[in-house]
Amino acid sequence: MNLPSDTNQLRRHVRLLGDALGDILKSSEGEELFEKVEQIRQCSKDCQASETLDELYKMLRDLNEQSLLQIAKSFSQFLNLANIADQHHMISAENAKQFSARALIDRTLTQLSGEFDSEALAGALDKLKIDLVLTAHPTEITRRTLIHKHREISACLKSIDGLSDGEIPAETHHRIAELIAQIWHTNEFRNTRPSPVEEARWGFAVIENSLWEAIPIFLRDIDALCKQHGIATKPNHWQPIQISSWIGGDRDGNPNVTAEVSQRVLLLAQWQACELFLTDVSALHEELSVTTASPALLRACNHDREPYREILRPLRDLLRSQRKALEQAINNDAAIPAPLKFEQLLEPLQLCYESLLDCGIDVIAEGRLLDTIRRVHCFGPHLIKLDIRQESGRHRQAVNDITEALGLGSYADWPEEKKLSFLRSELNNPRPLIPGHWTPEPLVQEVLDTFAVIARTPATALGCYVISMASSASDVLAVQLLLKATDCPVTMPVSPLFETLDDLDNSPSVVSSLLSDADYLARISKQLTVMIGYSDSAKDA
Repeated sequence: MNLPSDTNQLRRHVRLLGDALGDILKSSEGEELFEKVEQIRQCSKDCQASETLDELYKMLRDLNEQSLLQIAKSFSQFLNLANIADQHHMISAENAKQFSARALIDRTLTQLSGEFDSEALAGALDKLKIDLVLTAHPTEITRRTLIHKHREISACLKSIDGLSDGEIPAETHHRIAELIAQIWHTNEFRNTRPSPVEEARWGFAVIENSLWEAIPIFLRDIDALCKQHGIATKPNHWQPIQISSWIGGDRDGNPNVTAEVSQRVLLLAQWQACELFLTDVSALHEELSVTTASPALLRACNHDREPYREILRPLRDLLRSQRKALEQAINNDAAIPAPLKFEQLLEPLQLCYESLLDCGIDVIAEGRLLDTIRRVHCFGPHLIKLDIRQESGRHRQAVNDITEALGLGSYADWPEEKKLSFLRSELNNPRPLIPGHWTPEPLVQEVLDTFAVIARTPATALGCYVISMASSASDVLAVQLLLKATDCPVTMPVSPLFETLDDLDNSPSVVSSLLSDADYLARISKQLTVMIGYSDSAKDA
């Protein structure tokens, strides 16, 4: 990809932000520190000469610890500000035509149109699946409050695009200075490791502040490009994007992720979905004062004089009551309310959409209403699909303790073929596997408690059960057996994650063993997801 050649505006923005940071340094830390930063900056620019490099080393050696920290912070903040300006430059109006997602897709479709007909392209789009996964990173150091301030600075730069230095309004200068001062006087790093629930809140904030708006915009771009290239327009239910998450579900190596935490994260996700959909539906209820309606809609609302509002009002009230019930469950340990169903969200919106199309009012149907319908298909009442991840040894230990409690011996000591024979037999055995009046040890109980959470969670709120450090076919069947034994749906996708070099080398034979089992193929409907690790395998291999 070629970068834009005209960087004059980028340079002006970097200089503007750098000058504002310099003013904050002077007013907050004193002229002496500012001058020292400037000396180091200038010396660094000139350090190609060896004598200048020696001068820079001497300058840094003579600094005390506090000055070093403040100077390092100064350069760190300048680089952050320069990055903000650079990111804004890449998506600014003058470069959007060349570098936006829409422009890239347009060029791709133009190229593909020369090789495939419109019907083939429509079929490929119809099969398109994009799964965006929010992952758990407790070491992430950029605080949400700083991300917000960075976004506000970018908004300021957008407001002055194309203006010369002399044309920039005084209030914009003041706002930029205010934001940079806030950043300077804010603790940049977390003092404590965030809890899994705090991580989940961060992930949901990403959805609220970015994906909630971005996904309908992306799909609108696809609509426009399909029309431009003569590709059959996708129906309103077409939704290639799914949002999954490991946050609150990834318990591998993190003892803080418990069954209770996963349950809480699932409730928080439902609450966030209610909050976001309530905002959308309330806005639609306010706007859809239209009185022209189809016979089907009029019948559904008993010929009310404001038919669309009459249809949307119960949905708005349902979202309000569900949000309140979830708040009570989350904050006051009240009973967990039954989750909303996908159809409860979609049907009133779909009825309004079809009525507007039937009446020829496409411009309203395909506006905010269509965006909300597409959000229902993407996020649904659960907002995310939570993946559950656990290390294979924990499942082996659970099955081992069960076989010992049943007097069958130590599962962990059995060879692979005996394990597979036992697992396959028990998967087809209708009797309960877990013995009554048995008290598992705490680690095994936690594994079973996690399956209990899965059992009472709708399948639409869950993604895959990921087995880290998977090394054998029995690792996969053991999870399926535990699903069955705890009244979970055995149709839940179970994904082996091969990570070490030995496991990666052995993975073809493991998968072959699974796929040669007719009962296993029936349980998975002939669809298997295999994950290939990169973190542990990179360390190992």
